[in-house]
Amino acid sequence: MKKVVSILLALAMVFTMVFALASCGGKGKEDESSTEAGSKAASGANGQVYYLNFKPEADEAWQKIAADYTAQTGVPVKVVTAASGEYESTLQAEMDKDAAPTMFNIGNQAGVSTWDEYAYDLKDTKFAKELSTDDFNLYDDAGKLVSVGYCYETFGIIVNKALLKKAGHTVDEIKDFDSLKKVADDIHANASTLGFDAFTSSGLDDSSSWRFSGHLANMPLFYEFRDDNVKSEPATIKGTYLDNYKKIWDLYTTDTATTGAAVASATGDQAEAEFGKGQAAFYQNGSWEFSNLTGTYKMNADDLQMIPIYCGVKGEEKAGLCSGTENCWAVNANASEEDIQATLDFMYWMVTSEEGTKMMADQFGPIPFKSAKTPENVFFQDAQKLIDAGNYTVTWAFNYTPNVDTWRAGVVDALTKYTKSGSDSDWNAVKTAFVDGWATQYQAEHAK
Repeated sequence: MKKVVSILLALAMVFTMVFALASCGGKGKEDESSTEAGSKAASGANGQVYYLNFKPEADEAWQKIAADYTAQTGVPVKVVTAASGEYESTLQAEMDKDAAPTMFNIGNQAGVSTWDEYAYDLKDTKFAKELSTDDFNLYDDAGKLVSVGYCYETFGIIVNKALLKKAGHTVDEIKDFDSLKKVADDIHANASTLGFDAFTSSGLDDSSSWRFSGHLANMPLFYEFRDDNVKSEPATIKGTYLDNYKKIWDLYTTDTATTGAAVASATGDQAEAEFGKGQAAFYQNGSWEFSNLTGTYKMNADDLQMIPIYCGVKGEEKAGLCSGTENCWAVNANASEEDIQATLDFMYWMVTSEEGTKMMADQFGPIPFKSAKTPENVFFQDAQKLIDAGNYTVTWAFNYTPNVDTWRAGVVDALTKYTKSGSDSDWNAVKTAFVDGWATQYQAEHAK
């Protein structure tokens, strides 16, 4: 009898130990599938990451974060950085190797056409579900999410709120072109009393003209392409919104101290100095100006705000800033399942973890993900606030421009003549340079 009891007690002890192990140390399939990035590696799963980095200036940061991730998870992360201007050739060479990149950059529609068959569909991944906007992502014709924009730059009209207040106005008054013009007209009319004008010089010197033949020209291109659902470089354009382009250009070159023929030789440095020294309340430029304005010119960041470029298009009160990127992550669909999963886990960690989001904010500024850290650059904060409010992003339609330098040169020549004369015939020449010039440069580009 004692022997039987001993056996029963032993069995009970074994059962208790098994139950305890299952409860405290075991992990079922359902538990494993719900863990955060890195848990698979920690439990001994296979898989590795090879990232071919697009931005040389961020190489040191990428090497460090890769080492940190490996230390935490056990997943090997290799980062190779292509030399500046050599990413495409480096990618082609690396993709031909047995150990090809698992994570790489596809930054525009031309890249989608070239690398689509190598791209894993990111649409339903846990990583993609962390996005705060779809505005910077690239899709193929079948609707596959080929690559995800992981950071962006932005441009618009930079406002000196302190000067605006001195003139008796606030940014809140400006909601569209008409309200922008009303405020600008008032400042210009009282410029001699106020000691500053509405807009900085809109110079057409080479150091400044890109702001208008590229960035301002984005406005009519964006709205036309949005109407026509353009997703790749078109052979021709219609110029549907060129009257809107004229509206904002006329405002820039009227409500300012630099008008007429003087615009032709005004430089980019001149415009920056006018704004930095408090000689104008409005300045069209981008997020990259923040460090110069707050550093070189010691402007107070609290006095700066970027607003959309308004040009009189219906519904523009819901416009956001002009934001875009060519920094987009793709995952190699030809990699092993283990490496694909390891890469997706790493990308997820980069946009959700404390370490990852800090590195992204420090290196790239804003990232379009829910867990993004707030960058110090207030212009990026302005862009995100508009996105969060549901405003549409004015994306970079000018990326489709054929023979971009030659096309822009033609627009600048015509714009210079018009600005000197103000005549309707010279404005028609701007339209010709814009529309016919596009078709000409497209043919020249594709005849190569």
